[in-house]
Amino acid sequence: MSNQTLLDIFLLWTAANKSMSKQELLLMLKEHSLKDGGREDLESVLEVAIKDAQSNLNLTLKTDTCGFCDGDFREVMMAYNRIHGYVSLVVCTVGVLANALNVAVLTRRELAAAPINRLLKWLAVADVFVMLEYVPFVVYRYLVLPETLDFPYSWAVYLLFHMHFAQIMHTASICLTLSLAIWRYIAIKYSDKSHILCTERRCSIAIVLSFMLPPILCIPTFMVFDIHTKPVSDSSGHGIAYHIDADKQGRLYQANFWVHAVLIKLLPCSILTVIIVWLIRALYSANRHQKNLRNYSACPSAEKTVQRQHKADKRTDRTTKMLLAVLLLFLVTEVPQGILGLMSGLLGWCFFKRCYDLFGELMDFLALVNGAINFVLYCSMSRQFRQTFRQMALRPRAPRHAEPDESHHQQTRFTEKVKR
Repeated sequence: MSNQTLLDIFLLWTAANKSMSKQELLLMLKEHSLKDGGREDLESVLEVAIKDAQSNLNLTLKTDTCGFCDGDFREVMMAYNRIHGYVSLVVCTVGVLANALNVAVLTRRELAAAPINRLLKWLAVADVFVMLEYVPFVVYRYLVLPETLDFPYSWAVYLLFHMHFAQIMHTASICLTLSLAIWRYIAIKYSDKSHILCTERRCSIAIVLSFMLPPILCIPTFMVFDIHTKPVSDSSGHGIAYHIDADKQGRLYQANFWVHAVLIKLLPCSILTVIIVWLIRALYSANRHQKNLRNYSACPSAEKTVQRQHKADKRTDRTTKMLLAVLLLFLVTEVPQGILGLMSGLLGWCFFKRCYDLFGELMDFLALVNGAINFVLYCSMSRQFRQTFRQMALRPRAPRHAEPDESHHQQTRFTEKVKR
């Protein structure tokens, strides 16, 4: 909530000679928040209330000179923001179940040994933590808060935890995705040395670093944001509202935007873009090589060797295509966030408040979808993943008490045959 908005509310209240009581003001805000059956964020509610009060009192207040992100699309984004709470709950529920299945399949014996699958498994674990933690935030922020307009200290503490935890886990997902791309690049570019370069130990190091680096990279955010208090008036008299804020004029605040936008978002996206272009070229070159092998394999003795090589190349291509889909979806999600963060650092608080906040819910939605859709990609593009999932889902489990009996019957039959 901006200081200008609070000043406007105060001016309207005093201009009306306090004809509106504190309780009536609160009821007015709640009425606007539930208007047309929707729930708006508090700042939008206050803006609407100010406009209505200005019209009734014939007052002219100082308008905001910030003209960023104006236009018809703003109304569209505000309409989506009103339903974001419900949409994100659905996505989180589906995403948690999907990633739990990813972990269950990728830890099966047939898939667990491959380093690529280990990276995918921990990527699913990071996404599960992000979505589980997001649920209580979205319930209170979008479903409870618009009706109560209550900002207790416990909510501020959780909001601070949510801000840091979500950023750390999301940064861990970025590091794991980058490790995934680099791992695949090495495996294809240096295929003759992949057994030396792509070892289990190095895979473990990549996973550990992916979870150790994010807290270090997020140190500026830890130092910038803190819990602040603000005196408010409620039905019982005077109270205190707790909220998360930062020193917007400090250098550390500006540096935080650059670290978040450039180091955490745009730099990994730039590296991924280069790797994706190279992987696409490698796929095109491999397909052309396979066609040449099929055209020149006239010798019958070499035909079986060519067929085996063709099957191995097809498996490699399917894996690479699946990873390309994961990486491209990641770019679609992260690049807009990086650009908005960079522009917020360049253009200042006004752009951040008008634009970053406006698109924040959409950015969260894209990030949640990115984490929830991987199960669909794995099933549609990996035959081994589909087969393992089918075996896991359809395999009947024999009762435990029947296992000794069956073993005993087999041993009895074997003993009888020996006696004969």
